Amino acid sequence: MSILIRPDDPRLTWQGAISQNVTDEGVVPWRLPFEKLALYPPEALQERAVMPAGVRVSFLTDTSSLTASMTVESDDPQFVDFYCDGQLFASLSADGSKNLSVTSLPAGQHLIEMWLPQHGKTMLSSLEIEDGASLLPYEDDRPKWVTYGSSITHCRAAASPSMTWPAIVARDRGFNLTCLGYGGNCHLEPMLARMIRDLPADYLSMKVGINIQGSQSLNIRTFKPAIIGFVSIVREKHPDTPFVVISPIFSPPKETTRNSLGFSLSDMREEVTEAVGLLKAQGDANIHYVDGLKLFGAEYADMLPDELHPDAKGYEVLAGNFVDEVARPLFI
Repeated sequence: MSILIRPDDPRLTWQGAISQNVTDEGVVPWRLPFEKLALYPPEALQERAVMPAGVRVSFLTDTSSLTASMTVESDDPQFVDFYCDGQLFASLSADGSKNLSVTSLPAGQHLIEMWLPQHGKTMLSSLEIEDGASLLPYEDDRPKWVTYGSSITHCRAAASPSMTWPAIVARDRGFNLTCLGYGGNCHLEPMLARMIRDLPADYLSMKVGINIQGSQSLNIRTFKPAIIGFVSIVREKHPDTPFVVISPIFSPPKETTRNSLGFSLSDMREEVTEAVGLLKAQGDANIHYVDGLKLFGAEYADMLPDELHPDAKGYEVLAGNFVDEVARPLFI
């Protein structure tokens, strides 16, 4: 016998999601406010926001086995990572519609965290635990970290959902992660700044520039003011929160070659540096600039298979460098 748990049961703690679409079929987590999607154009952003990068379903239980029923829509192989008391217990393929079962969990009450696939729409339909097993919500009192960025923060090519660079950093430093990496869609929109402003956060970071350079969505006239405006909106409710602004990582074809608007990545790094400097000069003592090349520079070019996105190993390297350059010295 087993107990069938609905995915919207209050004893299941959804972490890293901004909102949920709850239907009779299940729960789809969103990294945008689902009820206000129309205010977050374009559709390409919404398509990335329904992909649960960094989203976990967490709970306390003494069951020795569990089964998660879910549907994952993705062109790539996807996985769900099951953690028991902070340690990886199983990483299971999650393509299509599947019942993912974990058995032989250790005796006693444990924290279970299900890291959902970082790429592709995911719907959790139910969770089954053993008859008579306990089920309690996870009250997470760790510092909350919100990070915003592009596909390089979304981490499609990571080995599994708990191996994206934000996930690795969060586990290493004991952070409660909200990952707002939207592949191809980090363009400093004011509505994203408002959303981040309204989230609880102990630490903030954003890595900006690569989508703007590639899509030519901002130019030399508008990029720096957009950074200043974005940060200023977030600062309305987070005036003193450590906030790290990171320029683009290394990308060989874009370093010195300018797009049709006259922007190379080298130019963008100068603009990000100046934007942060102007904010500091106006009294923002807890904003910091980090050069993206310190996180992933030319020495890691062999981990950029398309000369833009790190591979799975590259994301692990990026995570380690983020810990050394950002989390340890600045998230204090």
